[in-house]
Amino acid sequence: MPTYERGDFIKVEFEDEVTGIGEWMWVRVQSCDEDKQLVFGVLDNTPLSRHSGKLSLGKELAISFAKIREHRKPANFG
Repeated sequence: MPTYERGDFIKVEFEDEVTGIGEWMWVRVQSCDEDKQLVFGVLDNTPLSRHSGKLSLGKELAISFAKIREHRKPANFG
């Protein structure tokens, strides 16, 4: 069984390149590559910071396992 499965949620800190301020947001998992230690998913939050226009709700992302701070199954989310 993969560490992160489709539909799971992971919490990741995104640092704003301009302000340097971090913002914690949820990413909904689409797939996981155990060998490369990557999770592929979509941003499930609307960012409060600008993030130089790079982040928006629904943005597809690749996240390193090392950046993940929290993990929840869909039944435990909300």
